Amino acid sequence: MRVFLTCLFLILMTACGNSYQGFSSDVVERESHWTTPVPRSGPLTEHELEMAKIAWKYFENNYQESTGLVNAVNNYPSVTWWDAASYLAGMVSVYEFGIIDKAEFNSRFTKFVATLNTIDLFRGELPNKVYNTQTAAKVDYANQPGEIGYSALDLGRLMIWLYIIKQRFPEYATAIDSAVLRWNFCNVVDENGTMFGALLEKGKEVQYLQEGRLGYEEYAAKGFELWGFNTDQALLPEPYGTINMFGYDVPYDTRDPRKLKAHSYVVTESYVLDGIELGWDVTSDRSPHDSHYSHEWMAEFAIQIYRVQEARYRETGIITARTEHQLAGPPYFVYDTIYTDGFAWNTISEVGEYLPQFSAVAIKGAMGMWVLWDTEYTDLLFDHVSHTYNEEKGFYEGIYENGKGLIDTFTSNNNGILLEILLYKTQGKILTYRDDIAPSLWDKALETQFGHEGQCLPRNNQKAKTLANLDAVSPQ
Repeated sequence: MRVFLTCLFLILMTACGNSYQGFSSDVVERESHWTTPVPRSGPLTEHELEMAKIAWKYFENNYQESTGLVNAVNNYPSVTWWDAASYLAGMVSVYEFGIIDKAEFNSRFTKFVATLNTIDLFRGELPNKVYNTQTAAKVDYANQPGEIGYSALDLGRLMIWLYIIKQRFPEYATAIDSAVLRWNFCNVVDENGTMFGALLEKGKEVQYLQEGRLGYEEYAAKGFELWGFNTDQALLPEPYGTINMFGYDVPYDTRDPRKLKAHSYVVTESYVLDGIELGWDVTSDRSPHDSHYSHEWMAEFAIQIYRVQEARYRETGIITARTEHQLAGPPYFVYDTIYTDGFAWNTISEVGEYLPQFSAVAIKGAMGMWVLWDTEYTDLLFDHVSHTYNEEKGFYEGIYENGKGLIDTFTSNNNGILLEILLYKTQGKILTYRDDIAPSLWDKALETQFGHEGQCLPRNNQKAKTLANLDAVSPQ
């Protein structure tokens, strides 16, 4: 799984939690459970626009003029590419809302992409997992100079947002393509379409490990697929099972964490991001946003993730919006799950320690469900979280389930996702395709591969075939 920036701070279960009702290795019929998601849509209300302005405060406060990067956590000068993508999401959103003008957008994005074009890569392959936001130097989890590997999941999210920006603002395509064409993809995606992250530990050789579990894996795989890579294996839901919780069959990844040293977390975030950014569609679906979701099983899994959280509230009275989130103190980060490691409503640390006292209503999880499902329950979620902000710092990370108040910390990921959630409300599916864009630098590279030998770029077979056909009918 992707490694979160919160490990940097290492230096400085609830009611019904352990019970379940049954297991099935297949997704069962959902006639009594499935309803077509009805998302919220329309212009922002006055309160929602104020929320957007407050969320943007985080990025104003944590912007680093020297690099164009933004701190992943308030006042801490380090960032992962997952968090950097959340900054891009936030920046696109506030531009669309008119909170910033095109001049500011241009200044910020130009500096960001210039840094992306000049950073040192991990072993000359791909961006390191973490960079210092003030110097753009590769760092480890203690924010000390060094390299530690790369995350396929983080890079997949970054590639989604770079692709979105290319479609919305084609004037930036050359700068974006130039950055991505520096990368070597030979070890991150194999011929079967499986994604691998790189791990470098002190005194050991680089390890390339399969990366991603159900939900996150498919979401990130779409990022590589948008750029032409085969991610067939990563896009398969298998191996998975379902666990029956409050009458709903909740999907989870069945790969054994004891063997693979990676937990399988059932959380809200990946399903929300796939819904708002990609519309629960396959990447080849270029149709505008509508009520049909062409990535059908992903949409079905998402509705189960929503329904079981609503059901928990109905059964227990505990307002529920579970996803991974930051903490203000040790261990600084938890996976606050619907299901993991054989237990329902299991909150664990990066190393698997059981920490039920840190269960929370995550702002990004609550708001994500609110925008994707227009229901009485999500009205309640909105009322619960929509005022959990500091006007000068942005939105807090969440509200503890045990009544102990707010999680007193602020992050790029939370505030950026909140902004793109509001953008989805106004525009629907965020990825839009344009047919009036000329082939870009990346497209040309895929056609010829000239100058990029040994980088394992995808072959643009369709364009190559088209060019061959044109040559065949051209007059000699």
